[in-house]
Amino acid sequence: MHVLHLLQPLILRTSIPPPVSSATTMCSSILLPTTTTISVQKISFANSSETLLNFSGFKHGFRAFGAKNGGGKSRVCCMSVSVGSRNAVDDGLFLDYKPNFAFLFPGQGAQAVGMGKEAQNVPAATELYKKANDILGFDLLDVCTNGPKEKLDSTVLSQPAIYVTSLAAVEVLRSREGGQQIIDSVDVTCGLSLGEYTALAFAGSFSFEDGLKLVKLRGEAMQEAANAAKSAMVSIIGLDSEKVQLLCEAANEEVDGEDKVQIANFLCPGNYAVSGGLKGIEAVEAKAKSFKARMTVRLAVAGAFHTSFMNPAVSRLEAALAATVIRRPRIPVISNVDALPHADPDTIKNILARQVTSPVHWEMTVKTLLTKGLKKSYELGPGKVIAGIVKRMDRSAEIESIGA
Repeated sequence: MHVLHLLQPLILRTSIPPPVSSATTMCSSILLPTTTTISVQKISFANSSETLLNFSGFKHGFRAFGAKNGGGKSRVCCMSVSVGSRNAVDDGLFLDYKPNFAFLFPGQGAQAVGMGKEAQNVPAATELYKKANDILGFDLLDVCTNGPKEKLDSTVLSQPAIYVTSLAAVEVLRSREGGQQIIDSVDVTCGLSLGEYTALAFAGSFSFEDGLKLVKLRGEAMQEAANAAKSAMVSIIGLDSEKVQLLCEAANEEVDGEDKVQIANFLCPGNYAVSGGLKGIEAVEAKAKSFKARMTVRLAVAGAFHTSFMNPAVSRLEAALAATVIRRPRIPVISNVDALPHADPDTIKNILARQVTSPVHWEMTVKTLLTKGLKKSYELGPGKVIAGIVKRMDRSAEIESIGA
């Protein structure tokens, strides 16, 4: 759990190249002795047919090349490399993205009894819950709308509940006047921890069903990892990240290796979550006031998420991801691990497996979007925590929360 609804009041306060005219498209392929097939798509201008290829990079296959005609003028070419049955994708495809409109998806902790009520009035949204019931084996919408809270708050259930409700919120938006136009305008997306799976589903990297199966397994694996050791999380309110790091180092001087702590969630200025062994968390809480922290809030989570305490969950996730069809996202999806967009499916699988043991760089993600000129963002899913974070980072930022 990374952004809890109990912190919401505190937070609220405190490409693809354009088409070329007059061009024709041709495809050719070269079969190498290594059985690696290079498929080249060439766009030839009407007044020239000569092409010289200059390969400028090779990593996991040819990644990029430039093409010039006989007169030295730039030509437009694109290439994919097929190794066996897999098409390699340049992972840096989206690095120069320029955001205009973003969808932001919440993570564990945004859940609340009553979510999903609005979805019952939208057939496409209710259909998602019906599909979820077949995969999960119980009535998810009933738990979302009626609770009990203790059941909804469990790691195993809250993660799929938020995933489904967030995508149901997309359908709620679609049903409104002008909603489809908003959805079509979105050119970047991201989500807080669990929300990264929701963002990838929205961006078409995997199907709704496959994403839900991954999220279900993720929640189960994280719960099992948490059960294996005594660990916890605490939010530190009122300190910058440098001081929180010093606080962690001071606490770590007093505990053994198995109880060490670290910053697990860089949420927003003045609100950072620390994860680690139970004794280490207790040491952090005891020392926080001496570091001038305004307050600490112990998070009601199963254990030390986004640290090495979650290592037992990684192998299960890796196996599930390996068996899942993941495609290149149709728009940039910003990763929690490094705050960058990734295009290569194998890289995305690796990132998602690493995510449960890596700190969440949400603050950097939002800051980058705002710095790059984001015009407006939409929070899709339960709660308004993300809207509060964005407003805290930039009061002038335009963001709208859409629930289900």
